[in-house]
Amino acid sequence: MSRYNCIIIGGGASGFFFAINYAENHPDHSVLILEKSKNVLQKVKISGGGRCNVTHAEFEPRPLTLNYPRGEKELIGPFHTFMTGDMMAWLEERGVELKIEEDGRIFPVTDSSQTIIECFINETKRLGIEVKNSENVLGFVHEKDLWNIQTKNNSYSSEQLVVATGSSKKIWESLESLGHNIIKPVPSLFTFNIDHPQLLKLQGLSLNTQIKLYKDEVCKAFVMESEGATLITHWGLSGPCVLKLSAWGARKLEALDYHCHIMVNWIMNHTENEVIEEIQLQRKISARKNIGNQTIFDLPKRLWLFILDESRIDPKKNWADLSRTESLDLKDNLLHFKLEVNGKSTFKEEFVTAGGVDLKDIDFKTYSSKIQPHLKIIGEALNIDAITGGFNFQSAWTSGYLAAKSN
Repeated sequence: MSRYNCIIIGGGASGFFFAINYAENHPDHSVLILEKSKNVLQKVKISGGGRCNVTHAEFEPRPLTLNYPRGEKELIGPFHTFMTGDMMAWLEERGVELKIEEDGRIFPVTDSSQTIIECFINETKRLGIEVKNSENVLGFVHEKDLWNIQTKNNSYSSEQLVVATGSSKKIWESLESLGHNIIKPVPSLFTFNIDHPQLLKLQGLSLNTQIKLYKDEVCKAFVMESEGATLITHWGLSGPCVLKLSAWGARKLEALDYHCHIMVNWIMNHTENEVIEEIQLQRKISARKNIGNQTIFDLPKRLWLFILDESRIDPKKNWADLSRTESLDLKDNLLHFKLEVNGKSTFKEEFVTAGGVDLKDIDFKTYSSKIQPHLKIIGEALNIDAITGGFNFQSAWTSGYLAAKSN
């Protein structure tokens, strides 16, 4: 049985970041990362469309925590120790130049996740950290002050064990057998499936909207709402607005079996009176112009024609001939467009779950287990998740750093 000072289960973002910082603090300690797949840092590789959205340009702890549906309260302390600016400095000290985009997301200037991966791999080599791929951990027990870890092919022992496995059902079951409480995992960060052929023809269209979510078809049982960029896809709706709804409403939507109703406001920040006044204005100043050729509120032409069709208005009709009933239907479809959600789709390949180790089981000064000695649990193995934009990675970096520095 091979023995180490510290073994990390999971070769992802938090696992590597812990290992590097731990090895820097303990140059005389032996460190091993066990990864079940053939390749390490897979989520880093695919993040941000292969560019790696390493963190987000929010530099105050409290506002940063507001992006975490689960973990908001617990992360305030950790973020006071290590957060966005610290991670940027850490990478730049190792030769990784970063850039902040308009929406606040932070990427390497190379626009390649490989830059981050190579940085981490080079650091593990420099520090003598062993990395073993294709080592699927079957279980682990704590006996005589040592952790004994069994994989499919080998056995290892270690003074300290760090769990950084993300959403691993098998590892969660092992932790549960040791006395930890596991919050049932449910999907987060997913898009809405919508069966509306005419809407889906607008795929690729993106604009800022407000979306309200309801349980019932008449839209009376209100659940929650979100605002932001919405993308029409070939299967439904995506974009930050929808992803925020899926993150904050992860458990509510799971309880609804991902079947609900939404109301889309295509023209945010406009009141009903403003819409009525604009329609009346167009009836005067554009009286003899075709409605289909005269969009209002800077709506994209394709969306405008879709709204007219849903309002049963002939786009060749002149504005002057628009009836009162048609005007009201147009107003309602601009401000309160109803759609049925009949399922979900994973957001790209960046799968995130709400669930994991109960946060009550963790000391957030060190990320140590309160249940088992010499055990730390970091990253997405915990019941912490965030909206899209680099926030999940920042939680991973922070947990890995604090856990490593506390030894």
